[in-house]
Amino acid sequence: MAELRTEEEQLEAIKRWWKENGTSLIVGAVLAGAGVFGWNAWQDYQANQSAAASASYQELLDLSSREQLDDGARSRASTLVDDLAENHGGSLYADLAQLLDAGLQVKAGELGAAREALETVIEGSDDGYLVGLARLRLARLQSAEGNHDTALATLDGDLPEALAAQRANVRGDVLIASGQSDAARDAWQQARSLAEELQQPLYGVELKLDDLGAQEATL
Repeated sequence: MAELRTEEEQLEAIKRWWKENGTSLIVGAVLAGAGVFGWNAWQDYQANQSAAASASYQELLDLSSREQLDDGARSRASTLVDDLAENHGGSLYADLAQLLDAGLQVKAGELGAAREALETVIEGSDDGYLVGLARLRLARLQSAEGNHDTALATLDGDLPEALAAQRANVRGDVLIASGQSDAARDAWQQARSLAEELQQPLYGVELKLDDLGAQEATL
């Protein structure tokens, strides 16, 4: 621009440059503004979705904490579980809802539905700890149905180290239910040792070991 001789020439050069480049600048500015707006809208949408999922889960949690549910409450709980699965699938709330649903199904005597809910978490959740909890609960359910070998196989699946003591505890419960008292004792003793090592409270193990010793003393 400095090489141009007159102000008129400079003005004509600016006009030509604007004619050639002005449209693309405007489009770029519009797209940039749209991008900012789109990102903000997406952030707002995500926040609203999270709030909705949280509210649904809290309502489900309240329902699951009741001693008994009437038909209306059970229907509402089922609706909440389905809503979280369909609209918030893959979220922590959806996984937690399946765990709660399993407990509700057990209360209702629907063991098959409870098993399906737990298997949904095991097969679909990305949270290793929740998968571990689902495995422990599924093993208890399988043992309650008399499928002790299946329950033991379930316990052999991947579980986080934080659930090692609970796994040994459940294994002891399955073994005693199948009549293997010596193996059950070993499992409970291991559970006690692991709980002490991990500095975790594990209620009931000492009582189980005491009851087992008392039973054997009377034989």
